[in-house]
Amino acid sequence: MSFELKDYQKDALKRLEQFLQLARSGPVEAAFEETLASQNIKSYPYRKYTFGEVPYACLRLPTGGGKTVLASHAIKVATRSYLERDYPIVLWLVPTNTIRTQTLAALKLPDHPYRAELDRYFDRKVKIMDIDDVTGICPQDIDAKTIIVVSTIANLRVNDTSGRHVYAHNEDFDSHFKTLDTNRQDLERVTKEDLQENGLTEADIGKIKYSFANLLAVHTPLVIIDEAHNARTKLTFESLHRLHPACVIELTATPDTSITSGSNVLYHVSASELKAQDMIKLPIMLTEHADWQASVRDAVLTRSKLALEAQKEAEYIRPIVLFQAEPKNCEVTVEVLKEFLMTELKVSPETIAIATGQQREIDNINLFSPTCPIEHIITIEALKEGWDCSFAYVFCSVKDVKSSKDVEQLLGRVLRMPFAKRRTVEALNRAYAHLASKSFAQAAQQLTDQLVNMGFEEMEIAANLQSGLYGQGILFGDNQIIIKPPVEPPLEIDLTEAPDLDAIPSEHRENIEVRKSPEGGYTVIVKGAIDEAVENIILAKVDKEKRKEHKIRIAQHNNRIEAFRSPSLRGERFSPLPQLCFLEQGKLNLLEPESFRFIGGVWSLLDYPVELPGFALRETDTTFEVDIEGKKVSYHVAEEMATYNLNIVSTGHTENDLVVCLKKEVTDRNTIPADLHLYLSKLIHHLVKERGFTLTSLLRAKYPLVRAIRSKITEIQKNASDRGFQQLLFENTNSLEASFNYEYRFEPGLYPARQPYYRGRYKFKRHYYPIIEDIKETDSSDSEFMCAQGIDRHPKVKHWIRNLSQRDHASFRMPLANGWFYPDFVVELENGQRLVVEYKGEGYKTTDDSREKKLIGERWAKTSGGKCLFLFAVEKDEKGRDVYAQLDEVIGR
Repeated sequence: MSFELKDYQKDALKRLEQFLQLARSGPVEAAFEETLASQNIKSYPYRKYTFGEVPYACLRLPTGGGKTVLASHAIKVATRSYLERDYPIVLWLVPTNTIRTQTLAALKLPDHPYRAELDRYFDRKVKIMDIDDVTGICPQDIDAKTIIVVSTIANLRVNDTSGRHVYAHNEDFDSHFKTLDTNRQDLERVTKEDLQENGLTEADIGKIKYSFANLLAVHTPLVIIDEAHNARTKLTFESLHRLHPACVIELTATPDTSITSGSNVLYHVSASELKAQDMIKLPIMLTEHADWQASVRDAVLTRSKLALEAQKEAEYIRPIVLFQAEPKNCEVTVEVLKEFLMTELKVSPETIAIATGQQREIDNINLFSPTCPIEHIITIEALKEGWDCSFAYVFCSVKDVKSSKDVEQLLGRVLRMPFAKRRTVEALNRAYAHLASKSFAQAAQQLTDQLVNMGFEEMEIAANLQSGLYGQGILFGDNQIIIKPPVEPPLEIDLTEAPDLDAIPSEHRENIEVRKSPEGGYTVIVKGAIDEAVENIILAKVDKEKRKEHKIRIAQHNNRIEAFRSPSLRGERFSPLPQLCFLEQGKLNLLEPESFRFIGGVWSLLDYPVELPGFALRETDTTFEVDIEGKKVSYHVAEEMATYNLNIVSTGHTENDLVVCLKKEVTDRNTIPADLHLYLSKLIHHLVKERGFTLTSLLRAKYPLVRAIRSKITEIQKNASDRGFQQLLFENTNSLEASFNYEYRFEPGLYPARQPYYRGRYKFKRHYYPIIEDIKETDSSDSEFMCAQGIDRHPKVKHWIRNLSQRDHASFRMPLANGWFYPDFVVELENGQRLVVEYKGEGYKTTDDSREKKLIGERWAKTSGGKCLFLFAVEKDEKGRDVYAQLDEVIGR
């Protein structure tokens, strides 16, 4: 079965490739800054550490985001866009030996997603090795196979390298070092402390050590660091520096964000994106209970009801509940919990498994098998690292989860979506948590810290922690689970002294209740949002430390209230929008950017001249320099020797061999393979015969040549699209139609926003989703914020959405000649019409890009049969009207 990357994974790799290509021809800081800018992310300082111009970047994905499969694809990206080698050496670092074993096993399986893409790209010339087996690397393997060595970080991270396997002299590496320049000063040398190793003598002191670390340093490996947040220390950086990495790529859920040692986060995936791409179950239906027995009882009931729902699915799913018991000498031990399940709840013993350090009853068990009876798993701390069963749906803890790091791991287990595919039964798209806690707010606060550590943003958590209390978030019918819109939970605050209720404004007083606690002190119960004035009165008599804790809880509570009041969480639907189509041979087809190239006939590369005018080579005895459109990349001969396989440069080598290599790198879905092959053949013939390049020089510059060819093909495609766009919009005007046959729907709960989120003082009342992405509050009249505010305040607006850019699975878009147009705002009016708004500031309203967007937007609205409107909004239009007046004019038509 083929494995398809999710959209956010493809986008992460696209940004990584962009960064590495820019770093290949310019300063690494500038490459980092430009890559962030292309994502509309405010730049922050790039940290070089000890690596100088070596690219060092981090991809951030929350738990469940598929970091490891992304790592295997990142090898391909780094190879072609920066390393420019046919077969690199890769050092793949993981945090623990357990994960090391599991990663190795997966990489060695030919059909596993981790391995399949590597085999495809490197023509099955891939060698996977454990760090303990590296003496099996032969000189003939290097530059002939992609060698991936899997190791823990601990194997490398040392102050003193003596006595460590990786740094030890080993005669098995003798053949690798025989031809090496003995004057190299950048490699570790034999010292007195090494004389006990492999029969070294005093005559060997000062000679280059035949170690694996030195072997890596010679061949400058690509370094992949999985779960990199476990590795960010000064010693780690120093240890990696010894290996002379060519490039370092981190993957983590929780990067270090400190000024001195923070990660260079190149791309950030939100938990909402994982949900939108069916990778994780959200929201979490959280239920608080007065005691552990009630928590366990309802967890078992939830699992049983989910099992009935699962029978309605086409694929086999057996929901599992994970119980976290207390350690020995506490009240609710594993034994106590198991006895309660069997005796009080009549749970069958064969459905219970214990997973602790002493009892490993799920080891080597296929939990996905329909014949497996296990429905309840009891653990104390974390389950075995790397354990992954997406059938886990319910988490139940009988202990305090606030201080337990193991909760992060256990909670992560119940978030993974079975088969990474949205289920038809809504209850199976959610995760469930049962905690013994005084109130929902207290239980939510306990889980919030854990979710933040798993890579969630606090604004996301507010919308995705909902009450699972029977009668509020959930109703258990006879044959189904009924999900209700979330209920606004009250906040309970325990105080030693009662607050002054008389000081609270009358409009808030009815939402506040004070109860005297039997144990002494008072409990303040607040319904609805708490403003700053009320907060100060309630906390007036609280000491500084407690005040800080209460303020955090109040902020979380207010985020929840704001989220739960959004139309999407209240269960309202956003009306669908028609998409732009074109009529061809009597049939409506969805119009996409690629469609424009074929307007008026079949498009082919062969219709265009074969040339690369911006490509040049200059060679000396020690270097050669490649110039692509003014961007120069220099190679030293020693470096160049590693950029291609010398074995293929022989007297029998032909132009067609180079064509085959190039075709593999530049093939895309928009070119006809036969046309591409012929185009490349003509191009190589042109470069050799007419421009005078030797075949050897083109082979040396194969990867820069690939970039130049890609750029040329993109230019040709753009020209073809521009012509088709003009023809379709100005000549074949009757063939366009905005049709509901290809409608787009904004789904409740699926809004994969990325940081930064809107956090301004103005509270938007009509935004459909609880989170708003990237609107900067400002007093300027020339801003998207003022446009959004105008939409939000308009009485004819039912609700609106800050449309997301380049989230194709969760964005409304219109086709342009060379890409997609993602309008700023999508609005549903009270009369059922849809309004799309694109705002442009004064400096951008007359650009070619703006004119194209205005043209396609107006054509979409005009062909919608009066169901849709479009506004190209500016600070002041030609009549001097502001944004609100422009809105009023369009909506009132």
